[in-house]
Amino acid sequence: MNARNPPDPGWFEGVDPDDVDAAAAGIDDGEAAEPHEWPSVAVQTGFADDEVQYYELLRAATITAARAAVARRESADDRQLAHAIRALDDCTRTSNELAERVAEWAGTHDESARVDMEYIRELAEGTGEDPVEQRLTALAARAAELDDEADKLRAFVEQSAPDVAPNLSALAGPVLAARLISLAGSLEALARMPSGTVQVLGAEDALFAHLRGNAPSPKHGVIFTHEAVRGTAREHRGSAARALAGKLAIAARVDHYSGDYRPELEAELADRIERIRARDST
Repeated sequence: MNARNPPDPGWFEGVDPDDVDAAAAGIDDGEAAEPHEWPSVAVQTGFADDEVQYYELLRAATITAARAAVARRESADDRQLAHAIRALDDCTRTSNELAERVAEWAGTHDESARVDMEYIRELAEGTGEDPVEQRLTALAARAAELDDEADKLRAFVEQSAPDVAPNLSALAGPVLAARLISLAGSLEALARMPSGTVQVLGAEDALFAHLRGNAPSPKHGVIFTHEAVRGTAREHRGSAARALAGKLAIAARVDHYSGDYRPELEAELADRIERIRARDST
């Protein structure tokens, strides 16, 4: 191997050693058909004074390149959708917890107190005649605000999901599609999953309990919220969950790799679920 004249240019070719961004771009975009003695080449071409400096420059460039890759990944539309659905779940959970706390507290002096958002909103509109009522009113207002924010986040998810994953959203509905992407980590990760894994996303605790021998194998995870599973007789839900997961896995792959909308997936799923449910009448 000739270190002086390698057949492939080094990532540092034409790069100013002081320009870490250009070096990062060279690492991110460059490639070589085979390995070479790059430290020696870098010294011979004047990029670095010695091997120690070469590795220092390489380290700085790789860190910068990694940070840029993470930033690009986090700003991707599917990642934004994942953040939105997680925020929606957080707002919903916190709002419900606050509503329960408010109702329990209010129940100490109001017999009509109840745990529902209608009562919480009525309480939030009050002025509070004493310090206790003032704090209850303020806490009720926070619960109502979080409930409002959850509604706004849901609307955002329902609007955004079809643009990010048109086939997955059509089959699962925008909210469940976003939740599947969130659980998988990204649309790309979901597209690479086998249908059996998609089927039990969200049921990790039950799956681990099964692997430890403490519970039966879960038949479904969050896809249970889909009407195709929830609306099927209990004894056939496993079959329905497998059928749905299979189509969802295909939809995720189409969305990630091509992005074209394929309505036939919906028709195929509907036909499959209809045949599964028909077993009850045979």
